[in-house]
Amino acid sequence: MKMEAQMISNLLPHRYPFLLLDQVIKLDPGKSAVGIKNVTINEPYFTGHFPGEPIVPGVLLVESLAQLTAVMYSTGHFPETIDWEHLESEEIDFRGVASKVGYLVNIKNIKFKQLVRPGDTLELRVYKKTQFENLSQIKVEAYVDGKNVVDGIISVSERP
Repeated sequence: MKMEAQMISNLLPHRYPFLLLDQVIKLDPGKSAVGIKNVTINEPYFTGHFPGEPIVPGVLLVESLAQLTAVMYSTGHFPETIDWEHLESEEIDFRGVASKVGYLVNIKNIKFKQLVRPGDTLELRVYKKTQFENLSQIKVEAYVDGKNVVDGIISVSERP
């Protein structure tokens, strides 16, 4: 299953330069997702982080994972009869979905294991672990060339 940038931007309230997710390549709605973020030298934050040695800020790596979590969650609110594998963006009414995307409420035990630089392709992975009322814990991971570069747990809340 592949979800391209246009469908992602229909699901999320984020816009350039803060939409940090390029594709979703695997999705189990409401349970798990795998996404891609292509890191290019044109990213606006590289002009100041750090000049002469551009690296992706850790907070933006976490935000990319949180955005993938939002896609996973938002698709979990659609009927189970939707065939996400063969869906075209114009086949479903996404109106109002972005307004229901929740909030990042906790970042726990995040470890940054390797620098992420221009030219890297981030493979982002999120897995829902536990849920209590409107709060959920999500296991998050990011990989570059098969090497784990970010690992930890985030907590997110759903909007009523």
